[in-house]
Amino acid sequence: MRQVIMTGLLWFSALGCGVMAGVYFAFSTFIMTALARTGTVTGVTAMNAISVVIVQSWFMPLFMGTALASAILAVMAGLRWSEPSALLPVAGGVIYVVGMFLVTVVFNVPLNNTLAASDPASTAGQTLWTQYLSDWTMWNHVRTLASLAATALFIAALVVK
Repeated sequence: MRQVIMTGLLWFSALGCGVMAGVYFAFSTFIMTALARTGTVTGVTAMNAISVVIVQSWFMPLFMGTALASAILAVMAGLRWSEPSALLPVAGGVIYVVGMFLVTVVFNVPLNNTLAASDPASTAGQTLWTQYLSDWTMWNHVRTLASLAATALFIAALVVK
Protein backbone atom coordinates (compact mmCIF):
# COMPACT_ATOMS: atom_id res chain seq x y z
CA MET A 1 0.00 0.00 0.00
CA ARG A 2 2.82 2.39 0.90
CA GLN A 3 4.39 1.78 -2.53
CA VAL A 4 1.11 2.58 -4.32
CA ILE A 5 0.76 5.84 -2.37
CA MET A 6 4.40 6.79 -3.08
CA THR A 7 3.97 6.09 -6.79
CA GLY A 8 0.76 8.10 -6.97
CA LEU A 9 2.32 11.01 -5.11
CA LEU A 10 5.39 10.88 -7.35
CA TRP A 11 3.25 11.04 -10.48
CA PHE A 12 1.06 13.83 -9.12
CA SER A 13 4.06 15.80 -7.87
CA ALA A 14 6.07 15.35 -11.07
CA LEU A 15 3.17 16.58 -13.17
CA GLY A 16 2.21 19.37 -10.76
CA CYS A 17 5.79 20.64 -10.47
CA GLY A 18 6.11 20.52 -14.25
CA VAL A 19 2.97 22.60 -14.75
CA MET A 20 4.12 25.08 -12.10
CA ALA A 21 7.55 25.31 -13.72
CA GLY A 22 5.81 26.19 -16.99
CA VAL A 23 3.69 28.89 -15.37
CA TYR A 24 6.71 30.45 -13.66
CA PHE A 25 8.82 30.10 -16.81
CA ALA A 26 6.21 32.07 -18.76
CA PHE A 27 6.30 34.87 -16.20
CA SER A 28 10.10 34.93 -16.12
CA THR A 29 10.64 34.86 -19.86
CA PHE A 30 7.94 37.06 -21.35
CA ILE A 31 5.00 38.08 -19.16
CA MET A 32 6.98 40.37 -16.84
CA THR A 33 8.88 41.84 -19.79
CA ALA A 34 5.60 42.56 -21.57
CA LEU A 35 4.12 44.15 -18.43
CA ALA A 36 7.22 46.33 -18.06
CA ARG A 37 6.77 47.60 -21.63
CA THR A 38 3.18 48.70 -21.04
CA GLY A 39 4.13 51.51 -18.66
CA THR A 40 3.77 51.79 -14.91
CA VAL A 41 0.04 52.36 -14.52
CA THR A 42 -0.95 49.72 -17.06
CA GLY A 43 1.67 47.23 -15.83
CA VAL A 44 0.72 47.63 -12.16
CA THR A 45 -2.98 47.42 -12.98
CA ALA A 46 -2.46 44.24 -15.01
CA MET A 47 -0.23 42.61 -12.40
CA ASN A 48 -2.70 43.43 -9.64
CA ALA A 49 -5.48 41.90 -11.75
CA ILE A 50 -3.39 38.76 -12.27
CA SER A 51 -2.77 38.54 -8.51
CA VAL A 52 -6.52 38.64 -7.82
CA VAL A 53 -7.55 36.23 -10.59
CA ILE A 54 -4.82 33.67 -9.93
CA VAL A 55 -6.02 32.94 -6.38
CA GLN A 56 -9.53 32.36 -7.74
CA SER A 57 -8.40 29.95 -10.44
CA TRP A 58 -7.34 26.31 -10.77
CA PHE A 59 -3.82 27.54 -10.08
CA MET A 60 -4.40 27.54 -6.31
CA PRO A 61 -5.49 23.90 -5.86
CA LEU A 62 -2.53 22.82 -8.00
CA PHE A 63 -0.18 25.19 -6.16
CA MET A 64 -1.28 23.96 -2.71
CA GLY A 65 -1.80 20.32 -3.70
CA THR A 66 1.62 19.96 -5.29
CA ALA A 67 3.33 21.60 -2.31
CA LEU A 68 1.49 19.28 0.08
CA ALA A 69 2.18 16.16 -2.00
CA SER A 70 5.86 17.13 -2.28
CA ALA A 71 6.13 17.63 1.47
CA ILE A 72 4.45 14.27 2.13
CA LEU A 73 6.81 12.59 -0.33
CA ALA A 74 9.85 14.09 1.40
CA VAL A 75 8.63 12.88 4.80
CA MET A 76 7.63 9.40 3.58
CA ALA A 77 10.93 8.89 1.78
CA GLY A 78 12.84 10.38 4.71
CA LEU A 79 11.35 7.75 6.99
CA ARG A 80 12.89 5.14 4.67
CA TRP A 81 16.25 6.90 4.39
CA SER A 82 18.19 3.63 4.33
CA GLU A 83 16.58 2.67 0.99
CA PRO A 84 18.67 3.69 -2.05
CA SER A 85 15.69 5.31 -3.78
CA ALA A 86 14.85 7.62 -0.84
CA LEU A 87 17.20 10.47 -1.77
CA LEU A 88 15.37 11.52 -4.95
CA PRO A 89 11.91 12.16 -3.44
CA VAL A 90 13.43 13.74 -0.33
CA ALA A 91 15.51 16.12 -2.47
CA GLY A 92 12.60 16.86 -4.82
CA GLY A 93 10.21 17.55 -1.95
CA VAL A 94 12.62 19.78 -0.05
CA ILE A 95 13.66 21.73 -3.14
CA TYR A 96 10.05 22.28 -4.15
CA VAL A 97 8.71 23.23 -0.71
CA VAL A 98 11.62 25.58 0.02
CA GLY A 99 12.41 26.88 -3.47
CA MET A 100 8.84 27.26 -4.68
CA PHE A 101 6.39 27.36 -1.79
CA LEU A 102 8.42 29.23 0.84
CA VAL A 103 9.88 31.63 -1.73
CA THR A 104 6.34 32.44 -2.85
CA VAL A 105 5.09 33.01 0.70
CA VAL A 106 8.13 34.95 1.93
CA PHE A 107 8.97 37.01 -1.17
CA ASN A 108 6.52 37.03 -4.09
CA VAL A 109 3.25 37.39 -2.15
CA PRO A 110 4.52 40.27 0.05
CA LEU A 111 5.80 42.01 -3.08
CA ASN A 112 2.35 41.56 -4.65
CA ASN A 113 0.68 42.96 -1.52
CA THR A 114 2.96 46.01 -1.53
CA LEU A 115 2.25 46.58 -5.21
CA ALA A 116 -1.51 46.30 -4.64
CA ALA A 117 -1.33 48.99 -1.95
CA SER A 118 0.61 51.42 -4.13
CA ASP A 119 -0.51 54.30 -6.32
CA PRO A 120 1.05 53.55 -9.71
CA ALA A 121 0.45 57.11 -10.90
CA SER A 122 2.66 58.56 -8.15
CA THR A 123 6.44 58.97 -8.30
CA ALA A 124 6.76 56.48 -5.44
CA GLY A 125 4.55 54.05 -7.36
CA GLN A 126 6.73 54.32 -10.44
CA THR A 127 9.87 53.70 -8.38
CA LEU A 128 8.18 50.76 -6.65
CA TRP A 129 7.17 49.25 -10.01
CA THR A 130 10.74 49.37 -11.30
CA GLN A 131 12.04 47.67 -8.16
CA TYR A 132 9.13 45.23 -8.12
CA LEU A 133 9.86 44.07 -11.67
CA SER A 134 13.46 43.30 -10.72
CA ASP A 135 12.83 41.71 -7.31
CA TRP A 136 9.68 39.75 -8.17
CA THR A 137 11.19 38.37 -11.36
CA MET A 138 14.39 37.33 -9.61
CA TRP A 139 12.43 35.36 -7.00
CA ASN A 140 10.26 33.95 -9.78
CA HIS A 141 13.42 32.61 -11.45
CA VAL A 142 14.12 30.75 -8.19
CA ARG A 143 10.60 29.30 -8.25
CA THR A 144 11.02 28.27 -11.88
CA LEU A 145 14.31 26.49 -11.24
CA ALA A 146 13.07 24.83 -8.04
CA SER A 147 9.93 23.57 -9.81
CA LEU A 148 11.95 22.26 -12.74
CA ALA A 149 14.52 20.57 -10.49
CA ALA A 150 11.77 18.94 -8.42
CA THR A 151 10.09 17.71 -11.61
CA ALA A 152 13.34 16.08 -12.73
CA LEU A 153 13.96 14.52 -9.33
CA PHE A 154 10.43 13.10 -9.09
CA ILE A 155 10.69 11.68 -12.63
CA ALA A 156 14.06 10.15 -11.74
CA ALA A 157 12.48 8.61 -8.62
CA LEU A 158 9.78 7.05 -10.82
CA VAL A 159 12.40 5.65 -13.20
CA VAL A 160 14.54 4.22 -10.38
CA LYS A 161 11.57 2.43 -8.78
